[in-house]
Amino acid sequence: MTPELTFRTGLKDVLPTVFGYIGVGLAFGIVAHTSHLSLLMVTGLSFVVYAGSAQFIITSMLLAGNPLSAIFFSTFLVNSRMILMSTSLAQYFRHESLGKNLLLGALVTDETFALAMNKQNVTGGRLSFAWQNAANLVAYLVWGVSTVVGAILGGLIANPEQFGFDFALTAMFIGLVYLQLISDKHLGLTLQLLVMGFVALLYYLTLRVLDANLALLVATIGGCLFGMEVKKCHLH
Repeated sequence: MTPELTFRTGLKDVLPTVFGYIGVGLAFGIVAHTSHLSLLMVTGLSFVVYAGSAQFIITSMLLAGNPLSAIFFSTFLVNSRMILMSTSLAQYFRHESLGKNLLLGALVTDETFALAMNKQNVTGGRLSFAWQNAANLVAYLVWGVSTVVGAILGGLIANPEQFGFDFALTAMFIGLVYLQLISDKHLGLTLQLLVMGFVALLYYLTLRVLDANLALLVATIGGCLFGMEVKKCHLH
């Protein structure tokens, strides 16, 4: 990864993550097909909702016959972390117009956010609209096409669970965490593991009294606040 922040560099930097999008996208398409979702619905979920983890949840809730209100609320809770990510990312684009910021916020994902955080480690804390937009657009298009192809291929696979497709999303998140751990040199491995441990413990405790999605939101916010304090103490 070089310090360049051009559109072309963004296309190049995002390529390693594309394979993850293809794998998870195919998995979602296959799972959605076996859950009796039409090709049109799969396409709509991918290009309109555009939220990997939420799409898996929506699919399972539709299959279970849950009301739309519950599906909307669960989707909001699962994707509420994107509010925090977009807020964190926005500081790098204060000089850009509102329209450009909205475009970046609408298409940012866990993967492109993690990629941006890795990128700013080698650019001295700088990002550009052209670079981020390139990464976002590639991710968006590859994800959408992959899910549609997966839905088409779904007719050939009767039981996707036996091939581990239901674990694809989890595997991608594990990969993202690993990349963040080895690339961020500001805090070091020990402090990063400390924050991760805090989030895991907080999630475990809140899971006893709250819904899983709400517990995840609480753990995410708590982890952010804890991480801020850890970073502040580390710098001083």
